[in-house]
Amino acid sequence: MEWEVVIGLEIHAQLATKSKIFSGSSTAYGAAPNTQACAVDLGLPGVLPVVNKEAVAMGAKFGLAIGANVSKHSVFDRKNYFYPDSPKGYQTSQLYFPIVESGHIEIELEDGKIKTIGITRAHLEEDAGKSLHENYNDLTGIDLNRAGTPLLEIVSEPDLRSAKEAVAYMKKIHSLVQYLEICDGNMQEGSFRCDANVSVRPKGQEELGTRAEIKNINSFRFVERAINHEIERQIELIEDGGRVIQETRLYDSDKDETRSMRSKEEANDYRYFPCPDLLPIVLDDTYLDAIKNKLPELPEAKKTRFIKEYDLKSIDADILTAQKDLSIFFEATTKHAGGEAKICANWVLGEVNAALNKNELSISESPITPEQLGGLIKRISDKTISGKIAKTVFEAMWNGEGSADDIIEKKGLKQVTDSGLIEKVIDEIMTKNQGQVEQYRSGKEQVFGFFVGQTMKATQGKANPQQVNELLKKKLKG
Repeated sequence: MEWEVVIGLEIHAQLATKSKIFSGSSTAYGAAPNTQACAVDLGLPGVLPVVNKEAVAMGAKFGLAIGANVSKHSVFDRKNYFYPDSPKGYQTSQLYFPIVESGHIEIELEDGKIKTIGITRAHLEEDAGKSLHENYNDLTGIDLNRAGTPLLEIVSEPDLRSAKEAVAYMKKIHSLVQYLEICDGNMQEGSFRCDANVSVRPKGQEELGTRAEIKNINSFRFVERAINHEIERQIELIEDGGRVIQETRLYDSDKDETRSMRSKEEANDYRYFPCPDLLPIVLDDTYLDAIKNKLPELPEAKKTRFIKEYDLKSIDADILTAQKDLSIFFEATTKHAGGEAKICANWVLGEVNAALNKNELSISESPITPEQLGGLIKRISDKTISGKIAKTVFEAMWNGEGSADDIIEKKGLKQVTDSGLIEKVIDEIMTKNQGQVEQYRSGKEQVFGFFVGQTMKATQGKANPQQVNELLKKKLKG
């Protein structure tokens, strides 16, 4: 039997506010446990929450960016459940009247086709605390610093048909919230994570299969692996005569498997009702227009501009614009290099990205600034150094040895462009290697590389490669 996969993602983006959604407590990451939770976050008797206006603005900004309907009237509800790290016994969220409804985003598939993914809703809610299970002698510690942290939960339509599509969609949302500056996107710190709803059905069947929800996945790689494992599990289960039950599962990355966590609740199980402590949020056209007019250049628009303005390949422009900081670094480098956008793109996507990955750094942590990289590229363009020597200079710059000009001067790396000097070196090499000269002249052109290598070796890699090639061809032909 052929199976069709149906996937929907619920992405939780932690909003980049300095204080929590209903209190003045800090949202800064890394504080000592339970030092950033006030009486409101703990739900103590007599306290009243107050909505963080920045969280509301960020929710509206996201809705406008995805072409959604931003509700002029949205309401907070209480979602009742008990978890040890949820001190109030309920979560304040939005169910019936969310701030954002009916948007969409486009993703590019592996074959280059564009697919539109519907976004059902995006609603504001508060995060829970965190249970800590390590180094507590088999006890569980509770850290409530996260309790009350503002989240935007972004719920897709079940439009995704593979793990790769799910990852492409998640990356697109990840890029968008960073461009909008509503979320830092730090997945290691839990600022951006998702729950994946996965089901399978016989190909051609309209009715959806029973879904299982994989909870709290915080990396693109794990999303793909978790979904693929769940697809295999469900198909194998059905084909063996069993049935999928609606439940919440956890992904174990060490064992590369999902395991049951609890049965999946329906909305009525949570006994939702409007929060009696919070008034509805009412927005008007003036408010929304002011936000819309301040929207930044978004990834798709920037990609189109990069292709047109810098004459870049679509795939290069796509990578350069996926991260806002990377796109800023590239444009600043191009400016300092005096143009030369294609060379700048090659260096940013090549040497810079390789060095960042090797050292596990983000582009914002790069020890080489766009000004320094632009200075290096200038020296390649004006033929002060060759591309090969530039890599040596780049390594020295990375290690903090100064600017490109300083390193070139200090190490004597200027390119040799004196034709007379290069000819003299070539003459000496040909005299010492008459056998290879005869081989070349008898038709074995592959030995040409031998002469190039010997010339570059004799000049310590400083000879201009283009001149070397031209002079060698002339002299070897006799």
